[in-house]
Amino acid sequence: MGVVEEAHNVKIVGSGDQTIVLAHGFGTDQSVWKHLVPHLVDEYRVILFDNMGAGTTNPDYFDFERYSTLDGYAYDVIALLEELQIQSCIFVGHSVSAMIGAIASITRPDLFSKLVAISASPRYLNDTDYYGGFEHEDLQQLFEAMRSNYKAWCDGFAPLAVGGDMTTVSVQEFSRTLFNMRPDIALSVGQIVFQSDVRHLLPHVTVPCHIIQSMKDLAVPVVVSEYIHQNLGGKSIVEVMQTEGHLPQLSSPHVVIPVLLRHIRYNIDA
Repeated sequence: MGVVEEAHNVKIVGSGDQTIVLAHGFGTDQSVWKHLVPHLVDEYRVILFDNMGAGTTNPDYFDFERYSTLDGYAYDVIALLEELQIQSCIFVGHSVSAMIGAIASITRPDLFSKLVAISASPRYLNDTDYYGGFEHEDLQQLFEAMRSNYKAWCDGFAPLAVGGDMTTVSVQEFSRTLFNMRPDIALSVGQIVFQSDVRHLLPHVTVPCHIIQSMKDLAVPVVVSEYIHQNLGGKSIVEVMQTEGHLPQLSSPHVVIPVLLRHIRYNIDA
């Protein structure tokens, strides 16, 4: 096992001519794909990995300077694909990993045949003529809550993000993976993610992109998916699902899996 492979807890399952890479978002790990993977393994070679900083990774490997922008994560994706000698992949990215995949595809478009973006946002903060969903004060309060009592913040944020209460299995699951992160790393990653702005990069993304979004998402308003669609440099398509929450693949797999499989299997031209 290579250095990058080991650091990111890479798991390869299934077999097929095409390779699918599943990339999780903030506060989760590769377990967020547990409902989807069984539907892929008979047709595809599936690559699962953990972003650096996830609770399942070695916190000693987390370089605060490297991961002070999303570029550090994009370089990790490229390094991973190169180490595994993957010539081309379908990249399925959730939340911030959708943007990480998009950034990586600008540098190395040859490595990506298609991007499938779930609950993606190029900017979470509202701006002039742009609705991201958060005001500056909202984020400052969020970060302060993380600083003051991380466990309490996890217990409060998980139900809001997933859409449900702490009796819901998906909420418990997200709360668990969120709490698994080392608090100082979680705060740093949270600040980078929620304060990121990659809108200027969208026109440079030429790989076909399938944008999938929940009807109601605390972190990403529906208008954001249309904004991405209108500003990407290549072909794109949007599908808004009748789901709630930022992690629909975890909370509403019965709705999301058929949608994901359709976008994975069929190209925009088809």
